[in-house]
Amino acid sequence: MLDHILRTVQVDVGRRGLANDPVENLITATLGDFEAACRSVAEHPNPRVGIITGFMIPSVSPPTGETDGPPGSLFLAEMLDKIGIPVVLASDAAGYAALTIGVKHRGMPHVPVIDLRTQDFLAEAGALTHLIALERSGPTVAGTNHTMRGRDITAMTFPAHQFFEGPRDYVTIGIGDGGNEIGMGKIPRSVIEKNIPNGGQVACRTAADHLIVCGISNWGGIALAAGTMWLRGVRRPELFNPDTEQKLLQTLVTEAPLVDGVAGAFTATVDGIPFDRYAEPIREIRDLFARSTAG
Repeated sequence: MLDHILRTVQVDVGRRGLANDPVENLITATLGDFEAACRSVAEHPNPRVGIITGFMIPSVSPPTGETDGPPGSLFLAEMLDKIGIPVVLASDAAGYAALTIGVKHRGMPHVPVIDLRTQDFLAEAGALTHLIALERSGPTVAGTNHTMRGRDITAMTFPAHQFFEGPRDYVTIGIGDGGNEIGMGKIPRSVIEKNIPNGGQVACRTAADHLIVCGISNWGGIALAAGTMWLRGVRRPELFNPDTEQKLLQTLVTEAPLVDGVAGAFTATVDGIPFDRYAEPIREIRDLFARSTAG
């Protein structure tokens, strides 16, 4: 089942170059990581999970967070919460408003949302067992943060990579789709350069213990939720509802606001992909769960 879930989200729908080289690519470099990430959370006796998200898009005025990141983080947080795993969410200007609005929209007012700009994240988050970066910009070897197009967003980005580098007593998980996100440092830079346009310029240096590479980062959050639920014996296909996700996305675009990072438009789309295509993995995972309960 975990392999099936992963296959649904590792489609390079945005043609980022996840597997341009048929042998050495971002997918082959992370074989086994998805299952390891799911098992790490699901099999921990007393997990407490932190999720950091938010990616600033500088091409709109004023610069605004994108629709890839917060929706997937909120989905993952809600599913973990439903199976009794405490969650803490965090972002800066790129996602704090969206997360604050999202926890209310999804009936999770008890889930803390930490503002990285004004709060001490580790002190506020409590004793974490896992920390996840979902579509969160990370620094290059030169210490600068970049969009996929190579635009420098260092000054707009809180240095959340500090929570993933150096000594720590929690497991780290990265989720990304472009080589420039926290966690991608687990992949050799040469592999990112070989597959991702501008890879040499934007490749993130920060590694994670487990790295989930997917076509859209939100999909990675949904997949991690599904895999964790599956391993914990939870079979609830109705929770994977495209209509619910579309309503959340529209709310975040309207109220936060968030912007489609590729289209540069305030639309309920992600990475320039029409919503019906974006929702395909949600439907496929729902159907996988439904077939398992029917059998």
